[in-house]
Amino acid sequence: YTSGSTGRPKGVTLTHRNVTFAADSIIEYLGMEARDRVLCALPLSFDYGLYQLLMSVRVGAALVLEEGFSFPGRLVQLLEREEITVLPGVPTMFQVLTSLRGLAERPLPHLRLLTNTGAALDMGLIEAVLRTFPGAALHSMYGLTECKRATHLPPSELAVRPGSVGVAIPGTEAWVDDGEGGRADPGVVGELMVRGAHVMQGYWGDPDATAARLRPGRWPWERTLATGDLFRADEDGYLYFVGRNDELIKTRGEKVYPREVEEVLLAIEGVREAVVFGVPDKLLGEAVDAHVALEDGCDSSAEQLRRGCAERLEGHKVPAAVTVHEELPRTSRGKVDRRLLAQLRSARVKSGS
Repeated sequence: YTSGSTGRPKGVTLTHRNVTFAADSIIEYLGMEARDRVLCALPLSFDYGLYQLLMSVRVGAALVLEEGFSFPGRLVQLLEREEITVLPGVPTMFQVLTSLRGLAERPLPHLRLLTNTGAALDMGLIEAVLRTFPGAALHSMYGLTECKRATHLPPSELAVRPGSVGVAIPGTEAWVDDGEGGRADPGVVGELMVRGAHVMQGYWGDPDATAARLRPGRWPWERTLATGDLFRADEDGYLYFVGRNDELIKTRGEKVYPREVEEVLLAIEGVREAVVFGVPDKLLGEAVDAHVALEDGCDSSAEQLRRGCAERLEGHKVPAAVTVHEELPRTSRGKVDRRLLAQLRSARVKSGS
């Protein structure tokens, strides 16, 4: 099932071949081997967690399971005691680990590989991860349940293209659609399309949603996945996530990509996390609504954060409101629960608070 972070979860129908192809492609670009020892603190109901099991079995690696990452000290103990070589994580998990004092000085000689997906790492967190785990290579990746994984950024490209989620995984294709069935020019924003043996068969019991996502492929027996996510590519073909198509904000007759505003907020000193989405507004059509969580010790006010955005963004992109939270709500998969945030805001507006 999809995560349901922006809507009702949908059942994704996959064949055995879909799963084994995806697992083998990921194993190939990560270079996983039988000698690896993988620490998984992710739910096995989450495809990212489940694939740690599938890939470990496929290559004969050892898998160490931990029930969540609520106790980061225990994760560190497992990294040491179990001589972990591979640590898959999501941004929340890496934020917690990089905040632990002294971890960067703690020798972890066996740890060689870190992976991230679920949400993009901002540049500040990437730098913190590399400082904390200097001996490990970091793979930044993008995927969705409908095809498991779509792209990966080789560690050697992190410094060159820090905002990129890379290129298509082995044996597949991924490109930006120009809106007319062709491939968009570099820098042009469009929907990401994915082709390969990992593309789902459809949504369980939902033919209309299936028809909206699966398009005719190159061959009669295959389908191309329309991801619903907006991307752009650079001159070398590396892909950059811009935002979800259904999260595009239309305000004052202009288009606003939430990711652009989130990156500006994250660049403000003391901001740990930021989420931006559109909310209905009688005058504007939609208003830009921002929610942030701050670093410990930071006391920036919502108005100060809004002014920081105004200094860096065009007027229509500046949040109409900024809400400061101690922690942003999350789904069981570690993603920020945008739907819950929108519901909480709607409830506050109705109550007049």
